[in-house]
Amino acid sequence: MDLPVARVQVDVGLPHLDRLFDYAVPEALEHAAVPGSRVRVRFAGRLVDGYVVERVATSDQPRLAPVSKSLSDEVVLPVETIELVRAVADHYAGTFSDVVRLAIPSRHAATERAEVKPVPDPPAPDVTPGPLAGYPDGAGYLTALASGGSPRAAWTVVPVAALVGDWAEGFAAAAAACVASGRSAVVVVPDLKDVMRVLPAVERRVGRGLVVRQTADLGPSARYRAFLRASRGQARVVVGTRSAVFAPVRDLGLVCVWDDGDDLLSDPHAPYPHARDVAAIRVTQRGAGLLLGSYVRTTEVQAWVARGWVHPIALPPAPARTEAPAVRIAADDDFALERDPARRAARLPHEAFRVVRTGLTQGPVLVQVPRAGYVVSLSCRTCREPVRCPYCRGRVRTDVSAGSSDPITTCTWCGRTVLAWSCPHCRGTTWRSTRVGSERTAEELGRAFPGVTVRQSATDKVLTEVDSTPCLVVATPGAEPVAEGGYAAALLLDTTVLLNRPDLRAGEEALRRWFLAAALVRPASDGGTVLAVGPSHARALQALTRVDPVGFAERELTERVEAGLPPAVRLAVAQGDWTALTELGQSLAVVPDVVVLGPALAGVAGEEDRPARLVVKAPLASGVVLADILRTFMAGRSARKDQRPLRVKVDPVDVG
Repeated sequence: MDLPVARVQVDVGLPHLDRLFDYAVPEALEHAAVPGSRVRVRFAGRLVDGYVVERVATSDQPRLAPVSKSLSDEVVLPVETIELVRAVADHYAGTFSDVVRLAIPSRHAATERAEVKPVPDPPAPDVTPGPLAGYPDGAGYLTALASGGSPRAAWTVVPVAALVGDWAEGFAAAAAACVASGRSAVVVVPDLKDVMRVLPAVERRVGRGLVVRQTADLGPSARYRAFLRASRGQARVVVGTRSAVFAPVRDLGLVCVWDDGDDLLSDPHAPYPHARDVAAIRVTQRGAGLLLGSYVRTTEVQAWVARGWVHPIALPPAPARTEAPAVRIAADDDFALERDPARRAARLPHEAFRVVRTGLTQGPVLVQVPRAGYVVSLSCRTCREPVRCPYCRGRVRTDVSAGSSDPITTCTWCGRTVLAWSCPHCRGTTWRSTRVGSERTAEELGRAFPGVTVRQSATDKVLTEVDSTPCLVVATPGAEPVAEGGYAAALLLDTTVLLNRPDLRAGEEALRRWFLAAALVRPASDGGTVLAVGPSHARALQALTRVDPVGFAERELTERVEAGLPPAVRLAVAQGDWTALTELGQSLAVVPDVVVLGPALAGVAGEEDRPARLVVKAPLASGVVLADILRTFMAGRSARKDQRPLRVKVDPVDVG
């Protein structure tokens, strides 16, 4: 036996055991325990799963335990995936085991043993440019891909229900160009709705037999079958949600990521990797192409554009306004309320009624409301203090229960029904609505437009599409259904709710949600109109009316650089025990130019064991050192069996 030693990554997840362990390969497993295969080994007195990372001739250890069992000789963890998983774990101060669980689906033995069905020869890929031909350098990008190049681009899509705004067709064209060059492609989108939009377009251009879907809704067998088809080279394009970014395709040539600002692309499990950053790491390792598409441009992507790492593909603001719906702002201030009594009664300015009436003569009208429910926030009518539960001091909201038309006021914390309330500040007994949800909005619109069908799409009752029949569609962000032929008009209500979120990305996220709604509306040449109700001086709303997400991203990045905020710096946020965070802060203080903020206590003053938070900022050049120290600190805690709670996030999406 030439290589009798297997170096195994055991699946234990403890930071201080995040390394390879050597095992002897029995002669019976010589041809089964191959690099990339699953095995079972004895570790700390028990059998655990693991992956053979490599086979070597010798080991530094004098005595080696044997590999107990080979689960399969199927190579599920090729060298390229091993390198990617290791790099992602290092970037986010995590462990190999945590990342590999996100990358490799659970084994399904029957599917693995099933006979492999041959795939018929597909037709030549359709490499016509499609929507990208309408953008500067778009056709050139596809030409470079088809000729075997690996260009990296950030495509800012015009938000309109027309060919120029059909991002799915553009991604399909890029995937087809990559396949035409003899390579494979991976397409990553935030959710299943986006998958079902782009998948048919890719299958139409590449051939159904060469495309697989990788999403969480698939059963264990179907998901593992799709994984195997990609790893065995039968599939040339993988379309899926965030975990698809790890798909083990052969000869990777392109990774496409749609709407990288969507927080669904950030995994909620440790070490919390973002699909956009994983894609960037992967294409750098493999020398592959990258296409980041969105209606807006996040500051992270803008930073890459500013450094010249990706090339921008976008229409200038003036041509973009010509292609997009007409966008206007209806002022939302006290003067407008006094001048427009109808708006005080129905929460809509007169201009909004005019837009709705005109739109209903041409087709369906979309109304976007930030919150679901009935009345999601209440305040005292006299002193404007928020209404609090008399039992637990939680926020109070009003909803309509099933089978009843009467609103019920309940506490959002303890769930008690609030009756006979009185304000503890002014003794007032009446309240007013400060935030109205989608249900109350639909009710108001139904009274304002009698005879018009009002449909709702939010939370557990999400519509996927509506026909071209005139109607009102009230939806929350992300739940907007697609209208046949596009909406005639769209209303964006309560824009200040999105703008006033206590988050660094509030403006960026608000603009993203508004453009997602505008992208469902017909172009201005067909009468498409978008009306946003909000403060006209808000920068995000001004960018919306100008259809200038690039200018907004450039200014945001400039201010982030001046303030020393992400993505101009590497950021880590740790939450947990006060003393553990104090120790972590002391270990980080030795790194040059690192700023440690905190720990800051939360909860009741005087309780030293209450939860705490530590924020660490480091220059981009010190990012690797920062991650190494965080990983070393967590490994030390694990080795000491420190049970004090502590959670670390590197480059978190939510920066409050």
